This record gives sequence, structure tokens and C-alpha cells, in this order.
Amino acid sequence: MSSTPQPVPTTVQQTEKSRFSLKKILLLIAIALVMLFSLAPVLWQLLTSFKVNEDIAAVPTVYLPTRFTFSHYIELFTRRPFWRYIFNSAFVSITSTALALAIGAPAAYALARLRPWGEGVILASVLIVTLFPGILLFLGLLEIIQALRLGNNYLALIIPYTAINLPLTILVLRSFFQQLPKDLEDSARVDGYNTFQLLWQIVLPMTLPALVTTGILTFIFAWNEFIFALTFITREEMKTIPVAAAQLGGATVFEIPYGSIAAATVVGTLPLVFLVLFFQRRIVQGLTAGAVKG
Repeated sequence: MSSTPQPVPTTVQQTEKSRFSLKKILLLIAIALVMLFSLAPVLWQLLTSFKVNEDIAAVPTVYLPTRFTFSHYIELFTRRPFWRYIFNSAFVSITSTALALAIGAPAAYALARLRPWGEGVILASVLIVTLFPGILLFLGLLEIIQALRLGNNYLALIIPYTAINLPLTILVLRSFFQQLPKDLEDSARVDGYNTFQLLWQIVLPMTLPALVTTGILTFIFAWNEFIFALTFITREEMKTIPVAAAQLGGATVFEIPYGSIAAATVVGTLPLVFLVLFFQRRIVQGLTAGAVKG
């Protein structure tokens, strides 16, 4: 004897729909609050860079200005060689990122596939170096820079940035290499590929999202680094954006050029924003693949 299903009361359906809509509304509110909390400093700097000096120094604070000016950006590039600072940051960041990937990718592949002797000790050492605070390396690096006479030289920044980013590059890429199917590599070896050709022509193209994600993390660190750039570079024409922005001065020693500093931070942040937006799809692919494989 079969029993006919009882219809669900309308009140129960309405209650479930109201609960679902309430959860959705609360989730949207939480997302909006997190976005506001994260973007508020950026928005404040952006608005400050377009404020006139009277609104910047006004009491009470002018949050939404009605008068806008581009004078802070004009002064940034006329009073100081800011284009040169941008070039310095770009050159150091791109070079250190390329070196970190060029050295880290083969090392990660060797740890993932070749199984060298002492692999556990090597991985433990890499992990310890990753956890080691970079600021503790400052005095030792300063002695090395002085001994090698690398002061006021781009290598004084490129070499430390590459060395600091190498452990993270190796660990991230190794996890991706381990998830690649070995059958494809075995087939390539049968076709006559050596280890270098296998890595360059087959493995690296398959891990392009991971390379992009790791490269952007390395680039952001090198672009924003301040302590090493402040100490190892003293020549005005070789300074990077963080150091140049921190050393902006006003017309007198008692004036703090808040507008120019805000404009400098906006100019220094825009390349990172464009970089992330340009490689957005690759970054999402790399993070998604890493999350699934992890």
C-alpha cells in the first residue's frame, strides 16, 4: 500500500524563503563592511591627493571635498624626478622577480621529481628560511654590501630581494610540480626530451598560473620594500618609490606635504593594481588549482 506524499505547508515554505533571504542579506552586508574596511585607506589617500591644501588642513575634517586640484601630481613630477623613481622600482622588482622564478623553478622541479639526497633536510631548511624575519638579516646584509662595495648599486637590492623570495617560490612551485601527471613526463622522455627541455617546453607552460601568482607576490614584495632600499641606496637618482615618497618635503622644514605624499602613494599603487587586474584570470587559476590540489 503506497502512501501519497503530504504537501508542504505554505507557511513552512515562506519561513524557509525568509531565512534564506535573511542569510543572503547578512552575507552581503558583511561583504560590504569588509570591502569598506579594506578600501577606506586607499579611498582616503585618493581623495586627499585631489584636495586643495585648505581642505586638507581644515578643521573639522573635510571628508568629501568639493574643490579638486591636480597640483599635487604636477608638483610630484616637476619638483622631483618621480619618473626616475618609478623606473628604479620597476627595474629592481622585475629583475628580482625574474631571477627568483628562473632559479626557483628548476630547484622546485628537482625537489619534486628528482628526489635528491637529503631532500627532507633541504625542505626543512627552505621552510625555516621562509619563517625567518627579513629584518633580522639587515645588519648582516649591510656588512656584506659594504665588503663588496655594492652601495648605491641596483645589485644591492636585487640580490637580497631574490634571496628572500626564493624559499617561497620554491615551496609554492614544488607543490604544483608534484601534482602534475608523471605519465606526460615519461612520454616526453621517450620522445627524446632531456630534463631541461622537459621543464622548459612541457612543465612550465602547464604551471603558468602558479608562475604568475608566485611572480606577482615576489614583485609586490620588491616593489614595496623600504628598509633595504633606504639604507643601501643614498643617491637621489637611484631611490625607489617607497623611499622617495617617505622623503618628500614641503616648501619649509615645518610643512608636511600631505597632498604630495598622497599623490605619491597613489602613483606607487597604480602599477600594482594594473598588474593584478591584467593577470587576474591567471591568479584565480593558480589559487584555485592550489586550493584543489592542497
